[in-house]
Amino acid sequence: MKITILGSGAIGGLAGAYMTKAGHEVLLVDRWVEHVAALDEKGLFIDGVRGEMTVPVKAATPDQLTGELGTVLIATKSQHAVEALKQIIPLLNADSCVVSFQNGFNEPDMIAALNEAGLPGERIVMGSIPNYGGALVDPGYVEFVHEGPIQLGELNGEMTPRLKALGKALSALTEVQYSTRIWGQIWAKEVYASQVVFSALADAKIRDTLGVERYARIAGAVVKEALEIADANGIDVQAFDFFDPSNYRVKTAADTQRLLANINHAIWLLKKDQDTKPAHNFKKKGSGIWWDIVYRKRPSETRSSSGKLIDFGKKTGADTRLNEKLFSMIYEIEDGKRDLGFHNFDELEAYIASIGKTLP
Repeated sequence: MKITILGSGAIGGLAGAYMTKAGHEVLLVDRWVEHVAALDEKGLFIDGVRGEMTVPVKAATPDQLTGELGTVLIATKSQHAVEALKQIIPLLNADSCVVSFQNGFNEPDMIAALNEAGLPGERIVMGSIPNYGGALVDPGYVEFVHEGPIQLGELNGEMTPRLKALGKALSALTEVQYSTRIWGQIWAKEVYASQVVFSALADAKIRDTLGVERYARIAGAVVKEALEIADANGIDVQAFDFFDPSNYRVKTAADTQRLLANINHAIWLLKKDQDTKPAHNFKKKGSGIWWDIVYRKRPSETRSSSGKLIDFGKKTGADTRLNEKLFSMIYEIEDGKRDLGFHNFDELEAYIASIGKTLP
């Protein structure tokens, strides 16, 4: 296949490297000039859960794009997805395929941008959830942090030839799971992401946040409310990878214990690959939200991904108080108005109790 990947950090870079190795014609595109220069000069260096390797790749900046792009994967941070799409609209046509290959509720906005340009957005856009993880450490250097499958699906649920062809190409990196309900799975990822955002309130490893029962209870309450927002919007939230929404519909103390066991299992799945590589000192020790705030010193993608749950909730009259409190705390950290630390968990725990949302 001919594939263009817009955003060549961890998610896009890993996909591009492995598909290149498999013989596909892949172009990695990124606006970070130093990163593109390093890719051109030395290739992409990857270390982490699968060991070290360097893959020679083709790379370019967005302004260098011309001609036929083939299948396009937009793997930028969520807040840059539509901007990245608009840059390449002049190079697209009615038969193009553009995949939203990152977190967030980006598909509707991508469709709208294409429709506004006179292209059939509903036909062009494909949905996905990349559940493997990594970090762009330095120009030309990506750390592969954890394994995970890719969910891939047409928004109308059809099993099309282009879907299967792209899935086959991406299987060079990891398992591809075809979905007939990708929108429900995208919602599931963002509902689940509320507890990922929660874990970034402190500069600590996942095991020291979600791995502690007291804190896992807080995270569970946050996701329970997020799931209720999805319900209010009539979304059939789908299970994916290590997340089953039924575990978060807590009503009894026994339900809470099952939820805590599920959270512990998810942490084990995310970290088991790292545990088999004791010689590698992983740079990314927390979530992607943590990585942006602590390592990259920049705002995370929360506002444009799971942060949109607030807007969805307000449109339907759903209770969003807990998620609204959580996201406001993260935004304050990003704006330099709040310090990272475990005191943030204490504050959120007290707030949960004050509004009657403590898990049984």
